[in-house]
Amino acid sequence: MRARRSKQAKIARTKWWKLKEEMAEVFQGRVIVEGSWNEEGDANYMWEKMATCIRKVASEVFGMTRGGGCKTKDTWWWNEDVQRAIKEKKECYKRLFLDRSADNIEKYKVAKKIAKRAVSEAKGRAYEDMYQRLNTKEGEKDIYRMARVRERKTRDFSQVKFIKDDMDQLLVKEDEI
Repeated sequence: MRARRSKQAKIARTKWWKLKEEMAEVFQGRVIVEGSWNEEGDANYMWEKMATCIRKVASEVFGMTRGGGCKTKDTWWWNEDVQRAIKEKKECYKRLFLDRSADNIEKYKVAKKIAKRAVSEAKGRAYEDMYQRLNTKEGEKDIYRMARVRERKTRDFSQVKFIKDDMDQLLVKEDEI
């Protein structure tokens, strides 16, 4: 069997979240040294030059991600019990990874079962509350909002349709095209 590659392009990003404490000082020093801040000329040209300098230094100092990233998880229904159970399961898994003894295997299985139960209970309660809220007058707005979000998520952006009319105006609406 062949491993399938994901069709989504992997975009490498600068690790801007590392802009803290000593890394910030290193970044600031490198930008001041490498930047050409005393240039004369067009403001747009100077801005582009400064921006490219900052991006280049940031990618060197902070590094770049490999791309891909994780998919957003549906966690709006999580509560403290779920978080506690998941944390305990992760700790048991780490212990199991380091030492595959029968005791660790059993602890991990128990923690996994507890986490599954906590997730299903919390999810069930959250959805039940949401369904009760949707039955009210204010809930109608939420229904339409959820439908709009769902429709926006399913749009296909791989093909963009646009045509210019005889007066070089951009036509973007389906019926105008």
